[in-house]
Amino acid sequence: MPINAIVFDAYGTLFDVYSVDVLADEIFPGHGAQLSGLWRDKQIEYTRLRTLCDQYVDFWQITEDALEFACERLKQTLTGTARKRLLDNYADLTAFPENIEVLEQLKEADIPLAILSNGTQKMLNQAISASGMGGLRDAVLSVDSVRRFKTAPEAYQLGPDHFDCRPGDILFVSSNCWDICGAAWFGYRTIWLNRYRLPLERLGIAPDRIGTSLKDVVEFAAETQTNIPNI
Repeated sequence: MPINAIVFDAYGTLFDVYSVDVLADEIFPGHGAQLSGLWRDKQIEYTRLRTLCDQYVDFWQITEDALEFACERLKQTLTGTARKRLLDNYADLTAFPENIEVLEQLKEADIPLAILSNGTQKMLNQAISASGMGGLRDAVLSVDSVRRFKTAPEAYQLGPDHFDCRPGDILFVSSNCWDICGAAWFGYRTIWLNRYRLPLERLGIAPDRIGTSLKDVVEFAAETQTNIPNI
């Protein structure tokens, strides 16, 4: 079956959430990677807790709260200057190097592309602009519009609503296995970009394909479309 659209997660999939390691280690020598990992884990935990309990705040607030927790947990003093530098860095996260080439190829094949993210519209627009991907997507879909984070069905429904098609007509791409499981339960076709060689989550569901970079998305799409040459 051909795909009608491709929907990408943003954080961890298009933008490297661990690229803050370098700055974090400069500010907190010897603790950068640990702080970055805890910051990310707590950030995702807060999205789940707030959605479960209907206590929504936007993803930028959660990002700030998670940073403060991570620093206090690791007994690192977060000064106003350090806080601003780390949050500014998060707003302009490094994009993965293959992004532009792959998105250009998919765009040239006339496949509609969208980003569906927990991030706010402002956060996503800033990261997209900083990475040079401004003209390479048809839509940026933020869960702010439904005030529920992934993996809530209301968040995933943004894709079919925008493209006016069934979930099974859309390929959902994420590097977060929990996100892939949620998307697959919802009904999307899925490809997990297992960038960090992690084990599959034990949730009784699996992605349609496992890859390691966005180039694997082109190969997957080429199997269902006739106008996509492999990279």
